[in-house]
Amino acid sequence: MAKLIPTASTHLVLGGARSGKSGYAEQQAKQTQLDVVYVATAQALDDEMGARISQHQQDRPSHWQTIEAPLNIASTIRQHSHATSVVLVDCLTLWLMNVMHHELDLSDAVDELLIALNEAKGHVILVSNEISMGVVPMGELSRNYVDNLGRLHQRVAKQAEKVTLMVAGIPMAVKA
Repeated sequence: MAKLIPTASTHLVLGGARSGKSGYAEQQAKQTQLDVVYVATAQALDDEMGARISQHQQDRPSHWQTIEAPLNIASTIRQHSHATSVVLVDCLTLWLMNVMHHELDLSDAVDELLIALNEAKGHVILVSNEISMGVVPMGELSRNYVDNLGRLHQRVAKQAEKVTLMVAGIPMAVKA
């Protein structure tokens, strides 16, 4: 079967923990019938995270190209976004945490990401946790993180052609 040649697009997939967002994003990537470049932002800083990463690796098709980019997703998108591929970034939540942990300029990092998405030559699917629907965190650092993630989601969603919210494994179209 011939591969579909898409126009460039950005799809943001949001959801809570274990909501099915990664599986849904992977399904969307497979359906394009294009080469998939999987951009992993997680770092195995403890055994539990290592086990999660390992499970995600086992769940993905072995022919997908995987790139570990805990900080540099904008340059990775620029390098790997082509009309014959789909770039799947999993996830913005951990990327933002990495940017903040390394005390990089958050505004510059987000601006660079948005520019890269705007310049993308193929499909880009971004996965992120929607964590702002609960109580306001007590600690300043946690509040700052939740606020920054909410602002990041707003900016990416505004630019994206499609936004999906996963609830209990069910995709809900927020922006189509």
